[in-house]
Amino acid sequence: MRRLTWLAATLAEIRPETPTARTLVFDVPGWPGHLAGQHVDVRLTAEDGYRAQRSYSIAAPVDGDRVELTVEEVPDGEVSPYLVEVIEPGDRVELRGPVGGWFVWRPENPAPVLLVAGGSGIVPLMAMVRERRRTAGRTPFRLLYSLRDPGRRYYADELRRPDPGLDVTYLYTRSAPENWPRKAGRIVLDDLAVGGWPPDFEPEVYVCGPTGFVEAAADLLLALGHAPHRIRTERFGPSGG
Repeated sequence: MRRLTWLAATLAEIRPETPTARTLVFDVPGWPGHLAGQHVDVRLTAEDGYRAQRSYSIAAPVDGDRVELTVEEVPDGEVSPYLVEVIEPGDRVELRGPVGGWFVWRPENPAPVLLVAGGSGIVPLMAMVRERRRTAGRTPFRLLYSLRDPGRRYYADELRRPDPGLDVTYLYTRSAPENWPRKAGRIVLDDLAVGGWPPDFEPEVYVCGPTGFVEAAADLLLALGHAPHRIRTERFGPSGG
């Protein structure tokens, strides 16, 4: 097994996503590559030597020495406020990875794919969407993206563009657009029954988001008859940011 080491990463590009989140593109010489769905550790070192690190999902498929992260600011956090509010192109951090081998999608898998995202849980799932596009894959994808309101959508323009074989359904929990066909509220059985794949299609299912969301979605998927071994989950909770 390859030993993970810290690598110097220089910020090359910033793209805003929401008022509290932005995408950061790093140049990481010596980057070993990664799979869609993996994550990295990010480490910051202060002038007095104090270090803080957090884990973030990779938002895009492998692209040479480039690593793309989308970071949501956590109030009173140690790392995310710097990455969202302070860091500028040319600044350096350290990255270690890639990490994780279970919550990944490989283009050679022909099974239909269902992606279920809660809030910033869209990030590793977007890497899978982009990997499918990068490899010109024909695997059919369906994405159910649950978030509080339309202003919190990540990758809004990109997901709005036509993409044959990718169906996107938005589920709003607090405030839905005017005349939206679904009332605002948490994910329910009908959302997955209508927007997802039937269990007998044997889809690969990836669920990512806050712990409560992931547990609820996984229980609903099981209730619909999806095989437990086909449901892969990744959750996050309070970590200090």
